[in-house]
Amino acid sequence: MKIKRLLLVLALFWGTVILVKLANSKQNNQKIVEDNTMYRKLAPEEERVIIHKGTERPFTGKYNDFDEPGLYVCKRCGFALFESESKFKSQCGWPSFDDQIPGAVISQVDADGIRTENLCANCGAHLGHVFEGEGYTEKNVRYCVNSVSMDFVANGQRAVFAGGCFWGVEHLFKNTPGVISVTSGYTGGKNQRPTYEQVCSGKTGHAEAVEIVFDPAKTNYEILTKLFFEIHDFTQSNRQGPDVGEQYRSGIFYFNDAQKKTAEKLVKFLKGKGYDVKTEITEAATFWPAEEYHQDYYEKTGKTPYCHTYKKIF
Repeated sequence: MKIKRLLLVLALFWGTVILVKLANSKQNNQKIVEDNTMYRKLAPEEERVIIHKGTERPFTGKYNDFDEPGLYVCKRCGFALFESESKFKSQCGWPSFDDQIPGAVISQVDADGIRTENLCANCGAHLGHVFEGEGYTEKNVRYCVNSVSMDFVANGQRAVFAGGCFWGVEHLFKNTPGVISVTSGYTGGKNQRPTYEQVCSGKTGHAEAVEIVFDPAKTNYEILTKLFFEIHDFTQSNRQGPDVGEQYRSGIFYFNDAQKKTAEKLVKFLKGKGYDVKTEITEAATFWPAEEYHQDYYEKTGKTPYCHTYKKIF
């Protein structure tokens, strides 16, 4: 009798857990539908998969049998999701990756209560599912992604800059030739998936920053870094205009030695011009996209940046 009672309690418990997760999943999906006008216009098949969590037919996606160097970005918002180095052939019928760009993908229990769904961490777009323990690669993970959920940027690169409030930095980078997407977020601190309130407390070590995805055939890292210096006051320490705090520091977060050398070269040039440069040059850490209401802030509100203006220096 005690065993039956225990089994009944366990069944009720796990039933409740699944129902809660399914409810959360439904809420997330509803949010995506409501916010759809904010992002890129989707074709009917793209909307069926990305918004309504459908699946494209196996072996039909354009990136299934595809092997070129570059970045795979979210079709809906342009946020960088996977690097080509993590793609492998699984013969499952959909593009497969054994790693995500850190912080780029959110996983949650699927509506079927069994599988694990993957979503773009920035906009919540449905990507596909993740599976573990199949032994395809040493990482033993397979992100199974719909081609229709992604775009590909040949030889695409990323840059991360912090220059005070990310609203203005994002706004001034957004329409730069060669820039694919600009996402506001947090980096350089200790908390996983920090919130705006946590970052504003000054206790996380994170800076407000932007991640830029760009096409190196149309621009380059040096051009973007020069623009970074020209749109904020890099002589201020832990502040930008009226915004004060470590989260508003000036910083360049490099992904490789080439980016590091470019940043150091430009800082040396500025110091030679007599500028007291306070910009920190740091190896890139995980970039966490900020809450939805921070993205495209000035486009949504119709306002203009209050502490970022362009000033030609180079």
